[in-house]
Amino acid sequence: VQLQASGGGLVQAGGSLRLSCAASGGFFSSRAIGWFHQAPGKEREFVASISWTGSSTYYSLDDDVQVRFAISRENAKNTVYLQMNSLRPEDTAVYYCAATRYTGWADRPHDYDYWGQGTLVTVSS
Repeated sequence: VQLQASGGGLVQAGGSLRLSCAASGGFFSSRAIGWFHQAPGKEREFVASISWTGSSTYYSLDDDVQVRFAISRENAKNTVYLQMNSLRPEDTAVYYCAATRYTGWADRPHDYDYWGQGTLVTVSS
């Protein structure tokens, strides 16, 4: 599975962005997909994950992510989305999508086998 993240950019605090993760290769629709972010000088952190059918989602408990962000997927398009609303300067990071070997959601980086290249999100105050 090859993953391509896109949709990042510069946005003012309070604004919104929608990230996309397009997959090619096999078995995308049978894998859970996750989003992680990594700020400069920090470790990669879990943001959200969605099961292979899209029926189950899980979000980070930090920074009201579950209130502000929404993960979704369209298996017919081999694409997963991360809608990010009410963005804050502390959301500034490179955002990565990844595919796990599992069908259900997962929140640990080592559960994921395939990673996209990342897309930069910058939120100005």
